[in-house]
Amino acid sequence: MGDFSKDINSTFPNNKVKAMLNVIYTANWISSRQNTFFKPFNISSQQYNVLRILKGAKAPLKVQTIKERMVERSPNATRLMDKLYAKGLIDRIPCPTDRRVVFIKITTNGLQLLDNVNKANRADIFKNLTEEEAVQLSDLLDKIR
Repeated sequence: MGDFSKDINSTFPNNKVKAMLNVIYTANWISSRQNTFFKPFNISSQQYNVLRILKGAKAPLKVQTIKERMVERSPNATRLMDKLYAKGLIDRIPCPTDRRVVFIKITTNGLQLLDNVNKANRADIFKNLTEEEAVQLSDLLDKIR
């Protein structure tokens, strides 16, 4: 097992500071691995998240609703939607009663991409945790928030 203190060659004034910095360090480590995993699919983890939300919704959603459901909130959701639209992974549906509102729907290509991502051999970054430890970790993270 890695030791965060040794990884960054540092000491800490107390364990709460060490834990906070370790969470940030680990989040960045996970993000880096996610980026590497999604690169061959030509999407980002945020784009994957949007596609996953749309698939689960089973109906077109407003951009605002998608933003609210995202794991990693994006201040520029419109740009994310533009990129997914340009790749043919989503469709935009104008609202007939309010031209300021646009609904977003996943396309067949988007569904196929999700299927390919799900079939890919993703490295299990939590392989060193038991199911019980994973529950404990999740509970502790919830407690922090």
